[in-house]
Amino acid sequence: MLEAWTGARSPAGQKLILGGYLAVQTFFLLSGFVLAKSYSNTAWTGRNLAKYFAARFARIYPVYLLSLLVVSKFIVQAMLRPTRSLELKAKLLFIYAFVLQGWFGNLGVGWNTPAWTLTCEFFFYLWFPLLVLGLRRAGRWTVGATVVATIVVPVLLAHAGVPWTWKPIHHLSDFAAGIAAARIYDFLVPRFRGKGAWFYLPALVLGSILIVHPEIMEGTYGDLNTGLRPLNVLALVGLALGGGFAARALSTRASGFLGKASYSMYILHVPVLWWYNKWATENRWHLPGPAAALIFIAIVTAASALSFLHAETPANNWIRARAAARPASSL
Repeated sequence: MLEAWTGARSPAGQKLILGGYLAVQTFFLLSGFVLAKSYSNTAWTGRNLAKYFAARFARIYPVYLLSLLVVSKFIVQAMLRPTRSLELKAKLLFIYAFVLQGWFGNLGVGWNTPAWTLTCEFFFYLWFPLLVLGLRRAGRWTVGATVVATIVVPVLLAHAGVPWTWKPIHHLSDFAAGIAAARIYDFLVPRFRGKGAWFYLPALVLGSILIVHPEIMEGTYGDLNTGLRPLNVLALVGLALGGGFAARALSTRASGFLGKASYSMYILHVPVLWWYNKWATENRWHLPGPAAALIFIAIVTAASALSFLHAETPANNWIRARAAARPASSL
């Protein structure tokens, strides 16, 4: 919908727009940061581990399941086509049911392509208790070494021939960097609370320059994600410290609500697009691309808000309550 509009931008503008996918790293870092702050004082008993894993499942799977229900018609149609073997159909259903897309690369169906990131998140959740135990009381040198490791390890994995289709392994460093960022925040907050713009503004500027000029990374053994990872740490810590226009804008009630609904938006936007494209095609709808995009964004935003209020939150609360109510002997 926006290809023509994007193509009319300046070369720098095009690179910034087309580099939007790089923000996935930002959200992986944010996930590690938020979990590290939320579980900073948790004693990892058997009961608390069970409650933690129940909460992580409740955070992801209900809305993911809703996304599959949204595209269920298209899934059934794909299963009825004779062009795929029964074995391949069973494999696709198994992968989608157990959120394993991040281990297999392109599956050729596209029912919910962003779901590969959920594979990564489940993998991160398994590692989180160990990672946070090692970092939540770590000193400056240990945290600094961890940040360096999160930059170096993905490069080593790539050059060691670890398949790119094993995305959870390649992106674990993003999540670990977010946990380290939570500890950096602890170091800085006594002195720099409310002065976060000193950190996030340079990070945003340098990150934009790197996206516009990716050739900067040539000869460094790394890629754009490598260069952006420490800048994402800096930006995240700065925004958490607060201060400046960006931090204030992200702290409003409207921004807070959209932030809470953003997971529903992320995981529902492709399923909604299936129906949007079908409706536009069947009705021979020929709105200009930007107008069609704005309508689509409005529909996705409304659907995400409804999902957050009436599906995600109730399901999350129900699963957490069930886990908390179980007697310790059964956990």
